[in-house]
Amino acid sequence: MGGVDDEYLPRKPRCPHNQTKYKLKILVLIICTNLLTFYFFSDPSNSLLSISKHTQNVSLSGSDYNSLVDEFNATRRELSASRAQAIELEQKLRSNNKLVETLLLELSKLNQAINQTSENTKSSYDDIHDDLSNEARLSISRQKLPLGFAPRFGSDELYPPVGGACFKYKDELEKYMSYNVGEECPMDDGFAQKFMLQGCEPLPRRRCHPKSPVGYVGPNPLPDSLWMTPPDTSIIWDPYPCKNYTCLVERKKQKAFYDCKDCFDLQGREKSRWLYDNGALDWGIDNVLSVKPQGTIRIGLDIGGGSGTFAARMKEKNITIITTSMNFDAPFNSFIASRGLIPMHMSVFHRLPFFENTLDIVHSMHVLSNWMPEFMLEFTLYDIYRVLRPGGLFWLDRFFCLGSQLNSTYVPMIDNVGFKKLRWYTGMKTDKGIDRNEWYFSALLEKPTT
Repeated sequence: MGGVDDEYLPRKPRCPHNQTKYKLKILVLIICTNLLTFYFFSDPSNSLLSISKHTQNVSLSGSDYNSLVDEFNATRRELSASRAQAIELEQKLRSNNKLVETLLLELSKLNQAINQTSENTKSSYDDIHDDLSNEARLSISRQKLPLGFAPRFGSDELYPPVGGACFKYKDELEKYMSYNVGEECPMDDGFAQKFMLQGCEPLPRRRCHPKSPVGYVGPNPLPDSLWMTPPDTSIIWDPYPCKNYTCLVERKKQKAFYDCKDCFDLQGREKSRWLYDNGALDWGIDNVLSVKPQGTIRIGLDIGGGSGTFAARMKEKNITIITTSMNFDAPFNSFIASRGLIPMHMSVFHRLPFFENTLDIVHSMHVLSNWMPEFMLEFTLYDIYRVLRPGGLFWLDRFFCLGSQLNSTYVPMIDNVGFKKLRWYTGMKTDKGIDRNEWYFSALLEKPTT
């Protein structure tokens, strides 16, 4: 029957009698083997040595026997060492298992903490202000949009833009927001400015009216207003040590320290600022503007611009400059506005409120210096780079630092930001002695076009 394997064919069953004989033979052999084993291991005369003597003549020489014994002992030692290694590995494995269990437990706790933090964060923005007055809470809490979800905002609610530190200083926030709605705001300009410098910038909006000057007189007309001291009745003097402009002009004669000590005297040193180029640290506006085609420098920013004189000089060139300033001991913002210029009450730490690649020129004198923490200064330089258009100018006017900082810190920092140097001058500050190793540098920098 070709094509069919033999194993699939029916076979003749074995005879039960033959199977019984076979099993009996196996049983006898097992019994004999056990008896012989018992004989050899129970009789001292039949030790391995005596066996070896009998077997010596049969098949093994002395050297072969010794070799076998050595191999046996070596094998036994290897087995013993392997067992010790196995025990050590088992202990390490148990230790690693415990470590993994501990890590998994810690990971589980961490995930729980993250989830809990995430859940808390969703409500903490509002919950943290539960103990504030209603006005303070309204000024900083999220508000639902009346028309629901707005695709442009990506949300159905808005958060008022206030400085992060406003949430840290709850007592100051409560004080700033304490007033009667619809009535006159408290005269707290000095307190509000300190609050800004603590990081609560911008400040929350308020629903009250600022105090108006008594006997207010309107501004002088342009262009005369650029170089005229405004009337004393144009501002509120309550927050300041001086109570009139005559006091501010005369304080340049006092020995006490004041911010921008002589910049309210428009007929003094302010009158000649940026008119002339001395070939050293002080440059004239005409020389700076000459590096660009006429009429292409149109709008810009002066950071920490004091009483606004740089903006006034640029106004004469038909260039619009916004001046940022704080009111340190004097009404700088009000004075700038009275000259027909645009003030912006903000600190140097605030992100510049301009879109990227928009300004033709940014200027700063004295304000950006080594008094600033290095990383804050670096962020500021990058922010200036951001708002300048390609080919825009950054005029860094009389930057102050120590000689040891100049080449080690500030030159590399400016280079790393990516500005192109158009003009650079370094000069020692000698009014307090050369031993102090104090330096100024002025730089005209350009944002690359590519």
